[in-house]
Amino acid sequence: MNKVLVTFVLALTTSAIIAQGSTSSLNTESVIESSQDQPGGQPQQKTIKDPTEYNAYMAALNTQDPTQKAAAMESFIAQYPNSIVKSDALDQIMAAYTATNNQQKVEQTAKLILKDTPNNIRALAIVTAIARSQGTAESAAEARGDAERGLQALPTWTKPDGMSQDDFEKVRNQMAGIFNGAAGFGALQAKDYAAAKNYYMKSIQVDPNNMQDVYQLSIAELEMNPMELNGLWYAAKAINLAGNNAQAVQAISNYAKAKYKKYHGSYDGWDKIVAAAATQNAPGPEIAQIKPAPTPCDIAVDAVTQNDPGQLSFSDWEFILSHTNCSPANKTASDKVWQAIQDKEKGGEAKLKIPVLVISATKDSIEAAITDENQQAKKADLTVALEEPVVKPPTPGSTVDIVGVITKYTPEPFMFIMEKGELPGVKPVGTKPPVHHPPVRRRP
Repeated sequence: MNKVLVTFVLALTTSAIIAQGSTSSLNTESVIESSQDQPGGQPQQKTIKDPTEYNAYMAALNTQDPTQKAAAMESFIAQYPNSIVKSDALDQIMAAYTATNNQQKVEQTAKLILKDTPNNIRALAIVTAIARSQGTAESAAEARGDAERGLQALPTWTKPDGMSQDDFEKVRNQMAGIFNGAAGFGALQAKDYAAAKNYYMKSIQVDPNNMQDVYQLSIAELEMNPMELNGLWYAAKAINLAGNNAQAVQAISNYAKAKYKKYHGSYDGWDKIVAAAATQNAPGPEIAQIKPAPTPCDIAVDAVTQNDPGQLSFSDWEFILSHTNCSPANKTASDKVWQAIQDKEKGGEAKLKIPVLVISATKDSIEAAITDENQQAKKADLTVALEEPVVKPPTPGSTVDIVGVITKYTPEPFMFIMEKGELPGVKPVGTKPPVHHPPVRRRP
């Protein structure tokens, strides 16, 4: 919540404070009627019996200058700390400081009011708005707590004297929007996304054009697991509500487009959703029509459907075979790939040649990586049993060609098993050098 909205909350509460505090023509032994935001909403009868106290209160109440009025009311409370109109005086102090835009003093006064009357709606609205505006995790939690107290007290809040019923209903609805928005923000910061969504939905019922709450509602929905697609519409709506605020438009767009691409696989169609949201009051049919991006399992099936398995690379084979267990369709795709490998090896009579990165090696076996990803991670995806021991095993980290017969594989974790392996150009153990005989001399 920004400072403009905090100012709005302060102004919203001031009219009720002034209306309630401007009781006319009080005299000694006169009664001041005030609901004081108490549960049940029944006005309390207040009588100032001390003429001196009465005159001090009326003098402060009738002071016109806001700064002087705040000082006069503070002096009254200091002189009469147990006065029956202490809470009324505090309300007047809060209104006076609001008029002078002294937010620090307004907050201090609101907290003093809450010590005596914990469910004072106006004070709760002010401390809630200020706490939310601070934007820290601690202040967000504080704002949520105050807001939830306000929501509990709001149904029993009675109309202040001097305020029309229509104005009272309007203010009460606005208070509900403030409390729900702040409670939603606190829940959002705590990653309680379901609660945040519930609060924000109530907030935007009061004010559908509250860009901040609409955007934060989108975050609550898009951060859920699984993600709720309506969050994309609320983000698009927030972009439209941001209007000429280029910084807000950019920030919302960057977040929403990243979420859209993650779900859909591309940005295709996003601009249409933003354009449609400009004239919509709720998510339209295009949201339900957003198709999810293909999963790796889907891609593995499509690779076989759209290509000849025998023409795919070793890396492609590995990708498809590693997703064997995804679904029956993936099992069928893997069977086709495995058959293509068997066909190339002609039932074990022909050997395949694979360029690999050596992970580890002995004279009898080699652990190697085939795919670029596994080579970068130094992770083996091929185990080779050499047909004959070698004199000098290849060095780990070196790139070599391996020839052999792939006899099986395991999908998770993936591993090709190769037998009858050979390293072209590497001499096996026991290979004897060629024997060179001297030429035979003929006798004369």
